[in-house]
Amino acid sequence: MLKSLWINLLTKLFYRSMFVQLFQYLPIESLLFLLVLLILGLKINDKTHNNSYGNIMALGLFIILPIAFIFASNGNLFGNMVQANSINFFEKMILVFATALISIQANDWLSKQNHAAEFAILIIVSLIGMCLMLSAGNMLIFYLGLEMASIPVAALATFDLQKQESGEAGVKLILSSAFASGMMLFGISWLYGSTGSLDIQTISMGMADSKFSSMAEIWGLILVFSGFAFKISAVPFHFWTADVYQGSPLSVTAYLAMVSKAAMAFVFISILAPLFIQLPQVWIALVSITVALTIFIGNLFALKQSSIKRFLAFSSIAQVGFILLALIMPSEQSIVSIIYFVIIYLFSSLGIFGVASWLESSGAKSNLSVFKGFYHEHKFLSWVMAICLFSLAGIPPTAGFFGKFFLIGSGINISNFYLILFVVLNMVVSLYYYLKIVKYMFMDAPLEVVEVKPIPLSLKLTLIISMFGVISFGVSNWLYNFIHQLL
Repeated sequence: MLKSLWINLLTKLFYRSMFVQLFQYLPIESLLFLLVLLILGLKINDKTHNNSYGNIMALGLFIILPIAFIFASNGNLFGNMVQANSINFFEKMILVFATALISIQANDWLSKQNHAAEFAILIIVSLIGMCLMLSAGNMLIFYLGLEMASIPVAALATFDLQKQESGEAGVKLILSSAFASGMMLFGISWLYGSTGSLDIQTISMGMADSKFSSMAEIWGLILVFSGFAFKISAVPFHFWTADVYQGSPLSVTAYLAMVSKAAMAFVFISILAPLFIQLPQVWIALVSITVALTIFIGNLFALKQSSIKRFLAFSSIAQVGFILLALIMPSEQSIVSIIYFVIIYLFSSLGIFGVASWLESSGAKSNLSVFKGFYHEHKFLSWVMAICLFSLAGIPPTAGFFGKFFLIGSGINISNFYLILFVVLNMVVSLYYYLKIVKYMFMDAPLEVVEVKPIPLSLKLTLIISMFGVISFGVSNWLYNFIHQLL
């Protein structure tokens, strides 16, 4: 009897201790999990109107940010399988903040859906997976986080059940994700066979200590990199992107283009680059070719697009090329530049997707021609679009110019003049398709009259935030210095 009491007491202390450690080192994941339970409980008890779940999700995500900031600590769990530090905590905060803004923009559309609670749960579970990836110190935890982040998004792509193209988008996304995950898992098995460990730091040290790169390590690098290239939509693994963006609901497209891409970029700098720079010859050649193809193909196909979603798909592909450019030779400068650029990209995309969501709710066609003469009736929205497009194009004094300037500056370390010149020339090409939309809005006569529908206050707030970020981070360097101090 006494023995059983001691066992029960120790068990309770153990679980209480584990919960405290989880909340201490993974506060964002813990709070997101509690938010899922809250929404699930409200749904089961049917205590909440369907049009309230979007507001609950957005409010919950905003509340998580200060609470997590207060209780977060650096450390590791489960024998270094999960790691917590200031950089990955900051990256998680960025992802949560971006998701909260996207949920605000999606609220009008979500209020008309019959499964708003399910949408919120899928988004948050996917976000938990992304955060877990960023804390991974072991390939097993990393892969679990990757699947947790990918599978819910495939379900979200099919959320417009009444539209055939939405179902097709979900099928394409789940098949491509499964293929990419399979390649990545196969590559991880090669690395495990070569080094005898799944611990990321141990694998890196094992590769650094070996005098000659084994074929197992090279194959592991190629396969894992290919899997990541699928997830981040790098050429030649980009084929799913435009079709999935086109068929998915606009809010899901925004989540894929912004949060999912940002998470993969952060994983690149925290896991892939430090690991595979131990094979410099293979890594530099592989990434250099990918950079050139990604920027060129993204720009080439963006020139031809008439659909807003497909245009944003190929635009995002081209932006990925700049991120990869800074990773050819990873350094402290390149890590700071990538995090800075991703934040700017999130603010720039937020404004464009916000205007697109307003157009969709107004019943306008999902076509770039809808912007012709747009300024005559929608001055505020036109200025939001113009400023965000200037930032994506890299036109000073917007923050996008400095973001690309820092990335190219990091890429100069590779001493490949021709690659840098190729990237700069492609920046000039991208000016055409970004400024074409600005010309449509301010200089062309309208082809289609879009109803002057009032802009919801919540949506207007997100648009103001996006403009503030694009402009303020361009005229001030405090964000860049702050990220540098974190490192």
